[in-house]
Amino acid sequence: MNLKNSVALVTGGSSGIGFGIAKMLGEAGAKVAITARGKDRLMQAAAALGAHPIQADVSKEADVERTYKEVLDKFGDLDILVNNAGRGVFKPLIDMDLKGFEETFATNVTGAMLMTRVAAKIFIKRNRGNVVNISSTASLRGAPGGTAYYASKFALRGMSECWRAELRKNNIRVFLVNPSEVITNFGAASGFDQKDNASKLRPEDIAHMVKAVLEMNDRGFTPELSVFATNPAD
Repeated sequence: MNLKNSVALVTGGSSGIGFGIAKMLGEAGAKVAITARGKDRLMQAAAALGAHPIQADVSKEADVERTYKEVLDKFGDLDILVNNAGRGVFKPLIDMDLKGFEETFATNVTGAMLMTRVAAKIFIKRNRGNVVNISSTASLRGAPGGTAYYASKFALRGMSECWRAELRKNNIRVFLVNPSEVITNFGAASGFDQKDNASKLRPEDIAHMVKAVLEMNDRGFTPELSVFATNPAD
């Protein structure tokens, strides 16, 4: 697709991978809206990106409906949904609390479903559209402490396959992108230590791949891709 003058909606776009994707799509000529829960960071990010800010929680149905109303009122159309909003809890199974488990699934799984459900209705009417789900290499294998986060990404991967099977007949492309470790504020927010190193991935690396798969001619698409650092050092 040609990104110039396309309309993109990026959830969790105020920082990290979402900010990087919104920035790269905007630089390619797309009109971009970003969502986030926190107002201050959202407004700062939108100003830096030249994007339309929408304060919303993807796990709340009313917020999702309002998000699409704002996007359509502002831009009149939608070409791309990027499901990037995410949260994580990393604890041993015996220490896993129900609240953290449910909050992780509410954002990473339910939120992605709610956002895509509305986008799919728009895209089916247009007979074209693009859904980019930002998952993780955590969706490919389990690990200690991953009960909530890893399982949520397995679920997102499964939903992506279901949506792809449903929506291909409507010329809707569903992409799954699996980053490995990326240096963002996600680690600190999720309670695990992350050592910065120049050899590790940055948000712009993931954004580059999202842009690349979207720009492929609409007659084809890359269902899933994983992005690893070449030789990361701790």
